[in-house]
Amino acid sequence: MANPRFEAQLARFFYRPDEDVGAWLELAPEIAEAGEVAEELPEEFLAFELGAEVYAVPIGAVREILKVPAITGVPRVAEHVLGVMNVRGEMLPVYDLKQRLRLVDAPQRVTGPTDLPRESRVVLLKDPEGDAGILVDRVQGVVRLPLSKLEPAPNLGADRRAVAGLGRAGGNLYILLDVEAALA
Repeated sequence: MANPRFEAQLARFFYRPDEDVGAWLELAPEIAEAGEVAEELPEEFLAFELGAEVYAVPIGAVREILKVPAITGVPRVAEHVLGVMNVRGEMLPVYDLKQRLRLVDAPQRVTGPTDLPRESRVVLLKDPEGDAGILVDRVQGVVRLPLSKLEPAPNLGADRRAVAGLGRAGGNLYILLDVEAALA
C-alpha cells in the first residue's frame, strides 16, 4: 500500500502535462526516449608492454611499428636516448621509455635486434618536433577505450609526467602516455 503523504509530495514535485510551466521547460535539455541512449564511440589506442606494465598511446600518434633495426649510439645524449636508426633513408632517434619512466635503474645498451628478445619492437610515433621511435618489449595490439571512462593520472611527481591517464578494458589496466612528454 502506497503512502498517501509520499504520493502528495511526488505530485507537487513533478509537472503535470496540463500544467503551465512557461518557458522553463523549453530551456531544459531533451531527454532521450526509453531505450534511446547516445552511445559513446571508444577511441583506439596502441597497447604495448614495458616490463610488467602495459602502456598505450593514441593510435593517431603511431606512424608504424618496426622490428628492431640497427641502432647507432650518439655521444653526449640523454640517458633515455638509445641512438638513431635509419628508416628508409630517414635518420630518427630511438628512446628507451623504460629509462625515461624510471622503470629500470641503469640504461640498456642496444645496438640492434640481437641485444633484445625477439618480440621487442620500435614504435614510430608522430611528433611535432619530428618523428621518433620508442623501444617496447612487446606490442599487444589495438585496444578501444571510451574517453569518458578514462581516469586522470595519479600524482606521480615529476619523474612520471609523461603519464596522461589510466584506462581500463576487459579487466586490464592501461597506462596512457602523453607522447610529447614521453619524447621530451
